[in-house]
Amino acid sequence: MAAELEVKKESWIESTRSYLTDIRSEMKRVTWPNRLQVQSTTVVVILAVFIFAAYFKIVDQLINATVVKLYSVLSK
Repeated sequence: MAAELEVKKESWIESTRSYLTDIRSEMKRVTWPNRLQVQSTTVVVILAVFIFAAYFKIVDQLINATVVKLYSVLSK
């Protein structure tokens, strides 16, 4: 039983070591964006958020106006 536990412990240690080695290898292959790329994509994301917010505000107001009008017609 103790020998089996020791084997499991060693295999866990080896698999963890292998996993960390693979991570290090993959991180060396990553191409990181430069400052200009990060700034430009940040601007695009912020603009997209504002555009979607405006779109959803307009759609919400149209749906709200429709529901209020329908409620007033049906409640008479």
